[in-house]
Amino acid sequence: MKFRPDNFTLMLVAVVLLASFLPATGDVASVLEKVTTAAVALLFFLHGAKLSRKAVLDGIMHWRLHLFIVLSTFALFPLLGWLLKPVLTPLVSPQIYVGVMFLCVLPSTVQSSIAFVSMARGNIPAAICSASASTLLGVFITPLLVSIFVTEHGASGSFVDAVVKILLQLMLPFALGHLLQRWVGPFIKAHGKLTKVVDQGSILLVVYTAFSAAVVQGIWRQVSVGTLVGLLVICATILALALFLTTFLSRRLGFDKEDEITAVFCGSKKSLVSGVPMAKVLFASSTVGMMVLPLMLFHQMQLMVCAVLAARYAKRAELIEGEAVAASAAK
Repeated sequence: MKFRPDNFTLMLVAVVLLASFLPATGDVASVLEKVTTAAVALLFFLHGAKLSRKAVLDGIMHWRLHLFIVLSTFALFPLLGWLLKPVLTPLVSPQIYVGVMFLCVLPSTVQSSIAFVSMARGNIPAAICSASASTLLGVFITPLLVSIFVTEHGASGSFVDAVVKILLQLMLPFALGHLLQRWVGPFIKAHGKLTKVVDQGSILLVVYTAFSAAVVQGIWRQVSVGTLVGLLVICATILALALFLTTFLSRRLGFDKEDEITAVFCGSKKSLVSGVPMAKVLFASSTVGMMVLPLMLFHQMQLMVCAVLAARYAKRAELIEGEAVAASAAK
């Protein structure tokens, strides 16, 4: 498995560089802000239209596994971030570590979690259910956790205000998309690239506008090469602990291998697709760049590490199947 950035990560880097040298200001920034808000609304509309009720119902009965993943996502991660704060904050700065805490309170990914569970031969229906539920629960849980861990560092408004903003800007388009699924769903499924373009395009727009505002506020005077290295160490530490603990605890709870795979990949990942729009809604424009920087680094790191881990799980499954076939043939 090659450790190399994917094309989307390279585009993210390019957008950050563009914002660093040519930040949007004045009227251009105002127009981009409105365009970005519309793109994010379209993104969640399309995801709502794609949501399969049958897939969710197929996996919803496995409540112990789903509860484990929810607790891993919204309790284990924030606890790790909070406990490690005295040790890890000196590697960066208190302001940057706030972005780390924001990373820790985000929901799990959907697409990549399901893809890795499928690749590793885990419980795919349960993964679909858990990943979808994590995104929906994050609408309420993430603002609550932000109000506990992050409010004093740039989050705007109260918990209620944050939930209302997310409901209006993210969940309302999502709900409309789901309600109109009967009419728009077939078109969206037939044009899968459309969702990908909107996915990536909306995130790139948010990142560009966020980093433009951050550059104007002097982000690169606060983030040195040493700080970036320290942030990479922090992300690697949190990811390694999350992977170890989800694996260890799922085995202690007696999950079979398929459920363990689902628990590990759904319970150890954080969503860039949800996190960037949430940061835009929850934080002042001047602080969004700082909030999403740890998430961007963690995103690429989790993809590379989980790809290797999924390949190992798949290889183990192939070996077991081969042994079973050989044993059957010997009878």
